[in-house]
Amino acid sequence: MRRGAATGATRKIPTGMSSTGYAAGVAPARTQTLFGRVMALVALTIGFATLGVYAAREMGGADWFIAWLIALGCLVGLNVANARGNRGLALILLCVFGLLLGASVSATINYYSEVDPTAVRQAFGATALFVGGLGAGGYAIRRDLSFLYRLLFWLLLALIVAGIVLIFVRIPALYTAYALIGLAIFGGYTVVDFNRLRRAGTEESIPLAAGIFLDVFNVFLLFLRLFARSS
Repeated sequence: MRRGAATGATRKIPTGMSSTGYAAGVAPARTQTLFGRVMALVALTIGFATLGVYAAREMGGADWFIAWLIALGCLVGLNVANARGNRGLALILLCVFGLLLGASVSATINYYSEVDPTAVRQAFGATALFVGGLGAGGYAIRRDLSFLYRLLFWLLLALIVAGIVLIFVRIPALYTAYALIGLAIFGGYTVVDFNRLRRAGTEESIPLAAGIFLDVFNVFLLFLRLFARSS
């Protein structure tokens, strides 16, 4: 309630329209709108990544690494552009990021599509269930889980170092352990990224979409490694 300045009358807020109730109604609606926008952007990025896989099927040599480096630059660029309010440029960089990241793994995915298509289909299905289940769980958790980002970053860094070591060490059991640990780490990222959707503003939709796309991308590759080795 507030006191009228001129008349001294008391203005009562109508029943069911208190400021607290109104805010409670607006927040879920805003969160649902953001969720839909982010998922649409993730689907768009996956579409561009699929296009990259197809378009770069003849790419060879070190071209995959060049595509990966440029994709990394696009990821940094889209975050900078978004922070400066240039949403149009951030969206373009998001699409290019997906395209180039798809191109960087084109040789791998096309190879398995020819020699072991069952493993590719299994990886697609497992990724959908894995990300869908953990994403739903993370989104349902009300507590802010952003404190886990630091731990997940250091675990990911350790995983990258282990991946470099495995280039020179040929022990099949270690490759399986690497994939399982990688799934645990990116599963954690999936939970935290979807949990972040509960509190993020609409201006964060593009960086959020990039993060969730990276979760999907890496989970798929790790499942592909597991299913290809088991077949």
